Amino acid sequence: MRKVFSILVSNTSGVLSRVSGLFSRRGYNIKSLTVAETENPEFSRMTVVADGDERILEQIKNQLYKLEDVKDIIELKSREAVCRELMIIKIGVTTEQRNNLVAIADIFRAKVVDVSVDSMMLELTGNQDKLDSFIRMLKDYTIIEMVRTGVTGLMRADYEAYCDNV
Repeated sequence: MRKVFSILVSNTSGVLSRVSGLFSRRGYNIKSLTVAETENPEFSRMTVVADGDERILEQIKNQLYKLEDVKDIIELKSREAVCRELMIIKIGVTTEQRNNLVAIADIFRAKVVDVSVDSMMLELTGNQDKLDSFIRMLKDYTIIEMVRTGVTGLMRADYEAYCDNV
């Protein structure tokens, strides 16, 4: 089972180390981690993706609440939240392959951000499944380099009201 935790923390020195240390001390694996300052410079938001059974994931949440820097934790569930990831990927291409790669990029709404004689760099945002599907479509190409930011997300506005109207 996989859970996405959105953790509001005090924007203080060492907070990332304390949160990630909690995971490592207990032998939990972080699948994805993103951190940035919020609209209020006193706080940062961490988005942590973790795997485990229900008991372990609940234990992670309980242990996080014990940290002084942690102000709030929200579980981002797929229907109740918008989660995205950014990927930048450099792909080796020949002149003959270039048009086909641009066609694939267009289908996935990827943006060409750099072109050289023998490679193209694309930027793509979306959920993890979309990015994984895009990578699978590149089986006939050489991926030179790739970086993914990890998942980040926010709760949808007034989710309960949205469900009542659907």
